[in-house]
Amino acid sequence: MSEQTSLPSNAAATSLVIARPLVVVAEELSSDAAHWLARTCTVESASFETPRFSELINTADALIVRTYARVDQALLARAPRLKVVARAGVGLDRIDVAACRARGVEVVHTPDANSQAVAEFVFALLHDAMRPRLLLESAVDAPRWNVLRKELVAPRQLSELTFGILGLGRIGTRVARIAGAYGAKVLYHDILEIPAARREGAVSVSRDVLLRSSDVLSIHVDPRPQNHEIVGTDFVSQLKPTAIIINTARGLLMDAAAVAAFLWANPRAAALIDVHDPEPFGPSYSLLGLQNAHLTPHLAAATQTAHENMSWVVRDVLRVLQGQPPEFPAPQ
Repeated sequence: MSEQTSLPSNAAATSLVIARPLVVVAEELSSDAAHWLARTCTVESASFETPRFSELINTADALIVRTYARVDQALLARAPRLKVVARAGVGLDRIDVAACRARGVEVVHTPDANSQAVAEFVFALLHDAMRPRLLLESAVDAPRWNVLRKELVAPRQLSELTFGILGLGRIGTRVARIAGAYGAKVLYHDILEIPAARREGAVSVSRDVLLRSSDVLSIHVDPRPQNHEIVGTDFVSQLKPTAIIINTARGLLMDAAAVAAFLWANPRAAALIDVHDPEPFGPSYSLLGLQNAHLTPHLAAATQTAHENMSWVVRDVLRVLQGQPPEFPAPQ
């Protein structure tokens, strides 16, 4: 009699399948990055405050966030299997990195993904504020043509200005390079010692000198607690009455009421503000309705290239899930 080989039951066969890690995407990823990750992981998208997210986070191995999701002790308590939190972007102020690592959860990000996009946006805002212009949609007669040419005259050129940078990190360095190419005098202040080779010609000065000297002041510091509302009453009181303040970093760096008071008192000054606290802001926001406050809805990193770069945080997600060290861990 020949032996018969018994086949495993369906239940036994199922137990032999290796489970794929579950990655929850709370905010948008590029399709290329999402499809790449889906080759080895189960990828589920769910907005942060939805019932679907609450269901998924209980068994998630990885969580990918961008701008608005908050990762804190309360969320971590709901995610016992979590191995890695990925920020598809730079800032980590909405992620409690210490709490994550205390639970053995790695935190990764994309520190240089949007630097060029933000630096370009700084100058897009500045050109809008400094160079009045009109796009003609129809023919105009000679008298109107001449009136327009007389009315739309910029009072200053960038090459005539002192350009100040608070924080000479990745973005601040790019801003310094661009401002220098325009011919502006570039000053900076940073709490770190910046090697001369990385300064792009910018001159290091004290914070007080930076504030008093800058015709344009661009903010590029991180959101550590001591920087919260750093742009406050004392800060703006040292600025020139014609100063242009630019904030593309974080809304919480700025006391909006103090900046509004400065703009009211100095109508020739301007504030070009892309980031706000909170977002979106409400009708009582101090800077609304001021002609010299130019507000944009957090657009500095809004290029296809930057979004794609940020989405490839998925590479570090997979590294961590496979037991490898990440390329871009969050700083300690």
